[in-house]
Amino acid sequence: MNYIGSKHKLSSFIFDTVTSVCGQDLSEKIFCDLFAGTGIVGRTFKPHVKQVIANDVEFYSYVLNRNYIGNHTEIISEEYLSQLNDLKGLKGFIFKNYAQGGEAGRLYFTSENGQKIDAARQQIETWRNASEISEDQYYFLLASLLESADKVANTASVYGAFLKKIKASAAKKLIIKPADFQKTKHAHQVFQQDSNQLIKNIKGDILYLDPPYNARQYGANYHLLNTIAKYDTFVPKGKTGLRSYFKSNYCKKGEVVESFTELLENAQFNYVFLSYNNEGLMSKEEVKQVMKRFGKYTLKTKKYQRFKADKTENRNHKAAETFEYLHILEKK
Repeated sequence: MNYIGSKHKLSSFIFDTVTSVCGQDLSEKIFCDLFAGTGIVGRTFKPHVKQVIANDVEFYSYVLNRNYIGNHTEIISEEYLSQLNDLKGLKGFIFKNYAQGGEAGRLYFTSENGQKIDAARQQIETWRNASEISEDQYYFLLASLLESADKVANTASVYGAFLKKIKASAAKKLIIKPADFQKTKHAHQVFQQDSNQLIKNIKGDILYLDPPYNARQYGANYHLLNTIAKYDTFVPKGKTGLRSYFKSNYCKKGEVVESFTELLENAQFNYVFLSYNNEGLMSKEEVKQVMKRFGKYTLKTKKYQRFKADKTENRNHKAAETFEYLHILEKK
């Protein structure tokens, strides 16, 4: 999934840095990914630690993490995925409000794919309500649908807008592929809470923080994933069909330092690692001064090529060089 701030390319750098500080053997450690997003970092640590605690306030993130982190034993899925892929399309909420040919005129999906999403989403809920599938199977199937739908979305990677014409990847037929997860001996925990509230009620060894860097609210940029995941009834707003969404203080210049300070103060973890880059609302020096208040501070820096959404319809992404800062705190 193309995702703002994704740590997919940086996961090895993060893992190597954490083990260099905390030791190579993490098997008895509790690792918390407090702003988990799509769960890439938690997935990296999952097979190496005793337990992962994953959290994100957005429901689509909760679905992905409930599958990739929460699911840890074998589940039966092949027959259910086959049935979903064989379903006849339905002209439901997604088709009517977000697909080509729908009454709202929004082009997030082709007509066929919009109807396929509706049919699959309704079937997954029917199975759940009839107790034909377990909670583990429910979140596995829902995560599979979200990721597969994202691959045929007619956007420039985020859902803040749709393209005026259907691009080649969006014209492909939606095929729901399995969101396979790593199996582990130990169980894990997944939450959907405000991070500054959850931090008061959890504790462990390693706390990884990857909060929003700038003013872009994730609830707005990925509103359609929330809509597919929740499949609730509301009146979509404006040209893009926006829904009401959570507004994070980490996206507000006047609030971010205070929220970050409060989080660190309440953190019951021995080590804190903060991913932040040179485009963030907090400067490198501001982060340093806050973290130094709570213990020993060090910094690791990595230059890398990230991808930004392009506003043109002909090119979906363009490379952009940036510096990733991994701020490290050994808490007193």
